[in-house]
Parts: sequence; structure tokens; C-alpha cells
Amino acid sequence: MLQRAPIQSVRVLPGMFRRRMKLNEDYLMELDSLCLLQNFYFEAGIQLPDQQSVPDPAAAKLHWGWEAPSCQLRGHFLGHWLSAAAALCANEDRPQLKAKLEWIVSELARCQELNGGEWVGSIPEKYFALLRPGTYIWSPQYTMHKTIMGLKDVYDRLGNRTAIDILDRLADWYVRWVDSVQDSNPQAVFSGEQAGMLEVWCDLYVLTGKEKYKKLAEAYEGNALFDRLDQGGDALSDDHANASIPVSHGAGRLYEMTGDDKWKRRMEAFWKTAVTDRGMFSTTGSNAGEFWIPVRSHSRFLCATDQEFCTVYNMVRTADYLWRWTGDPKYADYIERALYNGFLAQQNSRTGMPTYYLPMAPGSRKTWGSRTRDFWCCFGTMVQAQTLYPDLIWFTEENSVVVSQYIPSEASLQLSAGPVDITQSVHMKNYNNQVLFDEHGGGRVSRWSLRFTVRSGSGNRWTLKLRLPGWCAGAPEISLNGEPLSPDLSGGMILLTRAWGPEDVLDVFFPSEVRCETLSDDPQLFSFVDGPIVLAGLTESDAPVAGNLKDPSSFLRPETPHTYGTYVWQQSTYRTKNQPENFRLIPLYDVQDEAYTVYFNALTPDSDK
Repeated sequence: MLQRAPIQSVRVLPGMFRRRMKLNEDYLMELDSLCLLQNFYFEAGIQLPDQQSVPDPAAAKLHWGWEAPSCQLRGHFLGHWLSAAAALCANEDRPQLKAKLEWIVSELARCQELNGGEWVGSIPEKYFALLRPGTYIWSPQYTMHKTIMGLKDVYDRLGNRTAIDILDRLADWYVRWVDSVQDSNPQAVFSGEQAGMLEVWCDLYVLTGKEKYKKLAEAYEGNALFDRLDQGGDALSDDHANASIPVSHGAGRLYEMTGDDKWKRRMEAFWKTAVTDRGMFSTTGSNAGEFWIPVRSHSRFLCATDQEFCTVYNMVRTADYLWRWTGDPKYADYIERALYNGFLAQQNSRTGMPTYYLPMAPGSRKTWGSRTRDFWCCFGTMVQAQTLYPDLIWFTEENSVVVSQYIPSEASLQLSAGPVDITQSVHMKNYNNQVLFDEHGGGRVSRWSLRFTVRSGSGNRWTLKLRLPGWCAGAPEISLNGEPLSPDLSGGMILLTRAWGPEDVLDVFFPSEVRCETLSDDPQLFSFVDGPIVLAGLTESDAPVAGNLKDPSSFLRPETPHTYGTYVWQQSTYRTKNQPENFRLIPLYDVQDEAYTVYFNALTPDSDK
């Protein structure tokens, strides 16, 4: 099993991913702490300053949307905020953010005390009483899961004792509630969108060893989805996608906790029905209007409500479990595609705000959230997503370093062969304090021209394993200290075993090309994909494209405009040629407010008849 590099040992280096992380960090700091706590204060009877009455709601200093006091999901966002802040503070020294986080946790302890010593919800306990007779109410377990998850992450990442003390007392409340519904309605435990509860109770049992967390995990493990997965076939079509994906995380954590292979089989069965059998959009999305698209039916669902971001984030977490267990690069390939076409594409590169859905209909526009007036569920998963990069890049296995994602970064790792310091970057040089491609050295202008600097002074042999991307268009070019290499390529990995020196420089180039990927249920509909990056056509209409889909170069012309950003030449930009109306194509993650189209109708000789 692969071991994730400790988060404190990894640093994401300057570049696109680092910029997106910084946008997110700034947003976490910007949000007012009292507003983040507002619904916990209301529940605990704490009056916000100058908010005893609100004569002008438009001017009130409160969070609105799904955080408004009138919303039954109110308070969900703070748990995501806590998880995101904990990850950032564990990764690097961020004293201001850490101080803010610690104060918020101390205020949650205050709320818990005022609520009687156990309950620490942003919603009333009564919401759970309504679950017992089966009365509908909007997802109280989902809301409480976020608070539990956030506090758990603060303890796990930062060792904050107040956080675990709060959870310890809250768990006593949950044990009593679970016991109280067993006679009248035991299925109440699985109502109110409880999907994430199984994983978090497992986490807390592993962290503390306390039997009450094990008891809670056992109470939540009887989800009906597991029975459907055991039966085989399609267990998901038309189900609420984001209510089901976290159930797979529970199976993953139970497998790691117990070693029982049935949980691994259930996780693998989930992946089979969610991805392998179902198919997906080229962006990895497979839902419309929050529900799973039926198997191989994606062409029918090109609309304004495709790819809810929460599903992208949670499917990356599912893939991460399977990647760590198997080392199969198909899971890392999936993660990479989701990062570019979900994590980046659904975060505004200027404001950091998310979009709830990623529309796939022709001539779509992204709808960005506001800073304090929306707080959809996708706000929460987005602030977590932009902290996840350090956890996805570097892994170790026995006497090996394994590279999963190609994101500029550095890591300090410990192998049985000794300590290893390793850096990966796009092969660039520094001009006037700007990181740019070497225009004058004859270097390749490609984001997939990578340099690894390895420092390992022990003199012992160990293996560096690099994922060979599934999109790689030809043999990779590899050199060590300037000398070409022909390494072992096994199981979708590049294997380099040697006694590494005090400083070795490994250069790797992955050739990429634009491909036309068709939808399995309609081969006339296709998208352009450059390596793992989905391209968006800047067109407001369903523009048909004529040409040989096996040779996109016959109707695409590359563009390389100059930029003063990370790259001296803009990457993955094209323009069609020889079409009735030509248009420009750019990475989907670069689309801001423009109208765009992802799927195009192929005009082939057959379609003209």
C-alpha cells in the first residue's frame, strides 16, 4: 500500500496550483470569524454584536444563502472552513490563519457548554427528533457531519486538544440518539444525508481508540447502498450523486480499519458502477441536476446543471483510496483529469469563487458564487479542494518514492535507504525574478517538460517511480544528468532504481497531443482534450466541426500568444481552420465569463448523407 507523504514535508512551488491555493487561503482569512460562527452562536443563545434586531437586512453583517439563519443547512460551511484551514496550517507555517482557527474552535467549545455540554450544532437537536418518525427535513446529518469532520481534521492535523474534547462530548449525544431510534425506526440513522458519518466515526476510532466511536461506526455501516453494490449491476443511476459518493469513503476507511476484504470489494464495486461501467464526460463529471446519469447516456444530459463540484471533489477522494491501495495509475490519471477540469475549472482564477455546476450545453456560461451571499455546498468542498494538492503528489512504498501528480513541488521523505529531498518543476529558468521558459536555450515549450532534482547522499539504492500518464502520446524522453536513459516501463510506471547521488538531475518529457474524445452513446458528439486538459470552444452556439476526428491537426491550428504569467507562452490554445465559422479553443479552466462549448457535433462524410 502506498503511504502518503506527510503534509508538513511537502511544499507546492510557485505556479498555477500554488496561485489557486493562495486565492483560497486569502478567502479563508477574509471571512469574518463572527459570521462563520453566527449560526452556532444563535443556537447557543449568544447575541452577535449589533444584531439583536436587523432593520436593514441588505446591510447586515451576516452570511446569507445556505448560511442564512432561515436555511435548514445553516452552519455547514464552517466545518469545511476548519478542515481547509487545518490542512493549510499543517502544510506550512501560517500563524494568522492558525490563530483564527484556534479562536473559532475555542468559541465552539463555549457554544457546547452553553448548549448543555454535549450538543455543538449550528442547527437544533430537534431536527434529529424529526428523523425518528421519518419527517422530512433538509439533511441535518450532512450539516452535523461537516462540523464533526472539521473538528476531527483540526485535531488530526494540528493536535488541537479542544477540538477532540468537543467531539468526545458530542459523541456521547450521538450514542444516545442512535440507541433511542433502534426500537421505533432504526433506519433513521441512514436518513438526513448521513453518508459521510461512517468515515468520520472510523477516523475518530483510529485516532482515539475509544469504543464509542467504534460503536457509532458500526451503527452507520448498514447503508442500503452496500447491499445494492453486493448484488452487482447498476447501483447508482438516478441516485443523488453526492449523497452516495461519501458512502464509498466509509467503505474505504472500514477496510483500512478492519482489514476485512468485503469493504475493499464494495469500494471497487462502487468505482465499477460509478466510472467504469457508467462512462463520464471528458471532464470526469457524471451527474446532471445532482443525480447520477444513467449508464452510457451522457449525450442526453448536456445541460446547465452538469458536474456538481462536490461530486468532483468526493470522487477524487474515492480515487485516492484506490490509488493508495493498488498503485494502479488509472486512478491517478482520473485524479489528474479531475484536478484540471474540476478543481481548476470550477474555481474562478481571479476571485477564487466556485461554480456549483459546470454546464456542458453548447454556449454555456459559468455561474460564479458571491463572497458571502451564497455558500452552496460547493463553496465548502471548493475551499477544501484547493488545500488538497500537497496530499496528492508524493508517496512512498517500501524503498521507493512514487510520483502521482505533476505539480511543481518539493518533498523531504524518509526511506529505509535514508533521507531523500526531491523537487519537481516545469523545466524553466529565471529571468528578472519571473519564472519563465528558457526562450534562448532551445528548450521545449511545454508544461510536460519536467525536471526532478534528487538529493540522496546515503549511497544506498532506491527506486523512483513516475506515473506514465495514460494520455502520453508516444515514448517519454528521459535523461539523467544530461545522459539519455531507457528505464523500465512497467504497469504504467517509469521505474528508476539506482544509488542516487548528492544531487542528480532527471529531465522527463511527456509528449502530448490533442485528441477528439467521443461520448459512448453518441459518437457524433466529441470534445477536444489536450493531454488531461479539456478544451473549451469560445462559441455561443452548437458549432459543428468538419474533419477527421482521428487527426485533429487537420482542422486545428496551435496558438502561442505571449504571456507574463507562469509560462512565457500560453499553453493549450488553438483555433479551428477550414470550418464554416472558425473559433478559438482554450483550456476549460481558463474560461471565466465567456460563453463556451465543450461538446461539438462531428460533420463527417457519413453525417452529411
